[in-house]
Amino acid sequence: MKEIILILSFFFSIGVLSAQQLEYFSLEDLDGEWQTLDDLKGENGTIVDFWATWCKPCVKAMPKLNQLYQEMADEGVKVIGISCDGPRSSGKIKPVIRSMNIEYPILKDIDCEVMNAHDFQTFPTLVLLDADGEISWVHEGFKSGDEKEIKSKVLELLK
Repeated sequence: MKEIILILSFFFSIGVLSAQQLEYFSLEDLDGEWQTLDDLKGENGTIVDFWATWCKPCVKAMPKLNQLYQEMADEGVKVIGISCDGPRSSGKIKPVIRSMNIEYPILKDIDCEVMNAHDFQTFPTLVLLDADGEISWVHEGFKSGDEKEIKSKVLELLK
């Protein structure tokens, strides 16, 4: 019995120690102001969406995330978009955002440093952070219906 308790405590401690957070970042927003995660995160949770203008699933997800942003703001949940468009396509960011009436903050990570620091490989990659800033869920890609799963994960986080 002691062995089982020792083994369980070992695995529990590994889980606690391996809680991962997004690396600190300071990125420029669309108005040229520098922002950090601490500046923009929600009190009860934060959705960070890594996307690019050339990525069709990314562009498809953004109106759904905007809707979630509007619905969950009063619950202390924020959405932050991080565009990983390179120098050649970064001029398209503002027109895309304006055409979709996106209200949540958009930051520019031209070299994809924040995304690459976590070995995220897919566009879009959505990261759900809890109130302490720890990564509680990662979702790669986007297809119709994924917004329901995303909202469900946010609601779980709020419980």
